[in-house]
Amino acid sequence: MKKLLLLILCTTTLGLVSCKKETIVQETQNRTFIYTIQPNSWTLTNQFTYSTILDIPEVDNITLDDEGVLVYVTNPGDNSKQKQLPFVFDVDAYSYEISNGKIRVDIQSSDFQEAAPNKPTAVMTAKVIIIPSRYVQ
Repeated sequence: MKKLLLLILCTTTLGLVSCKKETIVQETQNRTFIYTIQPNSWTLTNQFTYSTILDIPEVDNITLDDEGVLVYVTNPGDNSKQKQLPFVFDVDAYSYEISNGKIRVDIQSSDFQEAAPNKPTAVMTAKVIIIPSRYVQ
């Protein structure tokens, strides 16, 4: 009886030790969108701000509540470089605002030496990155 109990105990122990737990984590990938901003798409919304709208249907309530959004535009003086918004170029301050389905990019005078900022005269590229995040309560 002792030999049978010992044999069962050893077999059970060996079976439990050989089990391997594997954790599989599936990460949600970032989403990147590229937009071309033509010089004629900038509109003077008031005497102090030039604005353009980037239509992004992927920006929804989940994006607004839980995810992160980064916006980059090509440098107005050099299209081979990108700058993350917000930033100041010469005396113009570039910023953005997110809402459902769109991102508005604004240009304002940073020091109010002049009422209207300089309107871009060259084509610019905007890169929008939506970074998913898990909401923890």
